[in-house]
Amino acid sequence: MGKRPADPVLLDPDQVWQVIDAQRTSLADLLEELTDDQWRRPSLCEGWTVRDVAAHLTLQQLGLADMVGMVRAWRGSLDRTIQHAARRQAAALSTGQIVARIRGMVGSRRHNLGVTPLETLTDVLVHGQDIAVPLGRRHDMPPAAAAVSADRVLSMRWPPPLPAARRVRGFRLTATDIDWTSGDGPQVQGPMGAILLVCTGRLAGLRQLSGEGVADLTARLSESRTTGRPPR
Repeated sequence: MGKRPADPVLLDPDQVWQVIDAQRTSLADLLEELTDDQWRRPSLCEGWTVRDVAAHLTLQQLGLADMVGMVRAWRGSLDRTIQHAARRQAAALSTGQIVARIRGMVGSRRHNLGVTPLETLTDVLVHGQDIAVPLGRRHDMPPAAAAVSADRVLSMRWPPPLPAARRVRGFRLTATDIDWTSGDGPQVQGPMGAILLVCTGRLAGLRQLSGEGVADLTARLSESRTTGRPPR
């Protein structure tokens, strides 16, 4: 008999927001330490600088008027429109203002119109790594929160699923630091945070994974390289 699938990892709404607050606080602390050169470095999100990603994280509480403004600035696709909004924000704010806005959201439970708090959670978890990993900085991601986010990414119908979430289908993903498994097929295993990065199209997460399915998963993700679409 095969191994029984792991029970879903659950966080209640208070726990979700506690993780979001902790991630915002620790990321703001990290950003305050960066040099001007580090703010200009490429992030894991292809085509986005560290500054672009940090500015994007200040846009996690958009209401109806903000959304209308984004539609008016439509760039032909949702991905390009989001990137345009992030770059405009990056150009409009100083680094100190970006840090202050991220820190100023701590304690707030507002989130973008049309999404759930789980998208806010995924946004801050993944984008924190988009910034930290290429800079060689440590920014801890709680495994339980990463598991909840991965379940959401792999099951979402709206917002539209990320391309990478479709490409990991056909593999059995297993975390080594928490009781979490998803999918069927060749085994791919590693830390929960690395699995979440791969499920959101970040190839850097592959370095921490092992198992019979890693080579095929790497080829599948690499041959259809995503643009690092930011999870919303």
